[in-house]
Amino acid sequence: MQLTLKKYQSIVFDCDGVVLDSNQVKTEAYFRTAKQLGATDAQAQALVDYHVKLGGISRYHKFEWYLREVLNQPITAQAVQALLDEFARELEVGLMECAVAEGLENLRSETPQANWMILSGGDQQEIRTLFAKRNLVKYFDGGLFGSPDNKDTVLAREIASGNLKLPALFVGDSKYDFEAATRAGLDFVFLSDWTEVADWQTYCQNNHIRVCANINQLNDCKLSGG
Repeated sequence: MQLTLKKYQSIVFDCDGVVLDSNQVKTEAYFRTAKQLGATDAQAQALVDYHVKLGGISRYHKFEWYLREVLNQPITAQAVQALLDEFARELEVGLMECAVAEGLENLRSETPQANWMILSGGDQQEIRTLFAKRNLVKYFDGGLFGSPDNKDTVLAREIASGNLKLPALFVGDSKYDFEAATRAGLDFVFLSDWTEVADWQTYCQNNHIRVCANINQLNDCKLSGG
């Protein structure tokens, strides 16, 4: 069955790997951040592996895990902030240069009935600043949201406030995106072109998830494993 975009009152987009081709940018930034702060290659790779495994989860959680499980250090506000600050420096250039998904403007014009929002695992203020610099804010009349609040918290809050109206669609590229969408009662489409989920084909088939290559092909999504 073909996806009917005009039935949705709200469309929620993950950022990295969906609107921006920035997954690899962030993965590399995690490695460089750890190395800049004194990690071995093995420690830095452990952080990268955890980041890829938990796509869509806040960097705050990942850095707390890294301090506790890899460095065996206490989780202090100062230690977490040092990681956050270095990570932001590493990301700044890459996020300004990475590709924006083709077809975004056309899709916006095809869905005038829906308010659009960004829901990212990335830092909320960082996303708002980046989207302003890259002239993308104009598409997302429903707002730009990110960490430290997790996606479950934001979805529940925006539904309760009436900003996120059902029926709604979540467009993502991670397992967590699908799980958060399902818990909140949103339909979901998985975008495969830029995902870092290694077993995405099997995961989508097993969970009967609708799959599409990218935003430009959203009108032609197919149901996987249906």
